[in-house]
Amino acid sequence: MDAFALLSRGGAQFDKKRFSKEVSLFNGKRKADERAVSKLVVTDELPAELDFFKYAEGGVHTGKTKKSINSANGKENVMEGVQSQAEGSGSEDVHTMPTAHRIRCTGDDVPTPIAAFDELSSRYSIPSELLHNVTEAGYSEPTGVQTQGIPVLLEKRDLAAIAPTGSGKTLAYLLPIFGLLGAPVRSATNQVGARALIVSPTRELAQQIHNEALKLAKGRKWKIVVLNKATANALRDKAARKKVDLIITTPLSLVSALEDGIVDLDHIRHLILDEADRLLEEGFLKQIEEILAACSHPDLQKAVFSATLPAAVEAIANTFLRQPIRVIVGLKDSATDTIHQELLFCGSEIGKLQALRNLIAEGIQPPVLIFVQSIERATELFHELLYDGLNVDVVHSDRSKAQREETVRRFRQGEVWVLVATELMARGMDFKGVNLVVNYDFPQTVQSYIHRIGRTGRAGRPGKAVTYFTKEDAPYVKSVANVLKASGQEVPQYMLDLPKPSKLKKRELKRRPIERKDISRAAGAGMGRNLAIKRRDMIRASKRRKMDGEKAGREKEVALAEEA
Repeated sequence: MDAFALLSRGGAQFDKKRFSKEVSLFNGKRKADERAVSKLVVTDELPAELDFFKYAEGGVHTGKTKKSINSANGKENVMEGVQSQAEGSGSEDVHTMPTAHRIRCTGDDVPTPIAAFDELSSRYSIPSELLHNVTEAGYSEPTGVQTQGIPVLLEKRDLAAIAPTGSGKTLAYLLPIFGLLGAPVRSATNQVGARALIVSPTRELAQQIHNEALKLAKGRKWKIVVLNKATANALRDKAARKKVDLIITTPLSLVSALEDGIVDLDHIRHLILDEADRLLEEGFLKQIEEILAACSHPDLQKAVFSATLPAAVEAIANTFLRQPIRVIVGLKDSATDTIHQELLFCGSEIGKLQALRNLIAEGIQPPVLIFVQSIERATELFHELLYDGLNVDVVHSDRSKAQREETVRRFRQGEVWVLVATELMARGMDFKGVNLVVNYDFPQTVQSYIHRIGRTGRAGRPGKAVTYFTKEDAPYVKSVANVLKASGQEVPQYMLDLPKPSKLKKRELKRRPIERKDISRAAGAGMGRNLAIKRRDMIRASKRRKMDGEKAGREKEVALAEEA
């Protein structure tokens, strides 16, 4: 407000002519202030000095629709709603890498990231043989999670790493483990047994990690074991048990082995939880607590890795991580931008089957992965596609371990073009070259969606993901639509305008999926099975031929009677 206008209120008089010199001082200052304001550049970006909560760096935000600019490709990413806890406190260091990786780290004394694997030799004395194996395995330069995660683990710090699917998280913890293990335990005079432990939610993922570990351990005598019934029997021999360096297992197998006294975790120095968001949920949490209690070494280093880590799960992780460094690559709980994502409304179960058949009729480029919500629906869809003459197979937990492994092998080698799967295959499985993922049944959580579509678009390759939804799925569409928007995908405005599902609805959906009409019934009611249609036509044709035959017989009898 003008100072003179303020002073002139209430009957006060101010002679501006008499005090012109003083007035000029006030006017001069005001004009200077106006000129200074006019020189300010108005932008949509929040100034760094005002960015207390690091909005501009893709951090936590609590408003509706905050924007962050992807410096690598110029795309504008929009993430709506609350994402997670506040990132860091006043006592933590916050680092943002000025590269295309878009890495954000919080924690005390965050190690300097690496730009190339060769740096590990001089900085951490990593053997040249190990680095050679990294190159032989097809890794030319570190990915985002590897540039920061590897130094953190090599400096024996606890770590919580959140990075997109297919970004190289497995190497990010395997390389530091082998770098810190040193000489194989079998060559040591004092054999103590396993010193590193990796826990995964599925046997398929455990086997995949084992295969990657063997590539890195080539030329060394490290003993790497996937814990199952066969290896558990072998480990009953105490001498054999003491020669193991690294154990890879699922929670149930490990707890069972602990109860039988087959495995000793007293000397474990490095514990990795892969797909931690699944391992720290209700189904596995009790087993993980037993495993943590059994790992009694005072210098135990712990790390959790996942593509998604909800705030509640991260809070559980923070109860056992010791002054962890938190590494986030890209936006938290978002999909990689190499995947082209689509949401398609199909109306009903009949419409979903028709949409899938139309997609196949238009032409698909194998391999293709199709996700459904239950074992029964996986079997039904498998039969429908089999009737259509498609080269298809199915994998779910009701099939034996040997059957699942054989199906996965055939899918990887191109003998199977389309694989129908339950959530079992959504976690961590690396199918190189998957071109298309179809969410036939709408995922129950955002995390499930991200993990499912993460089977394509891996290691920088392009991929496509199509998600079908019906009227029953409509209340949950907005959550997934926000993921598409955050990944730079085009999303119809009506999807973004849909009401947000309540926490109660989300919990109900996570606990119990939507009840859907049987796929076989939908097939019969819609386009149906070709076999049923053919059978109906055959019956009609048979009746028609019978009627024509009877008519011809009667006409012949009449003709003969007339002749007589």
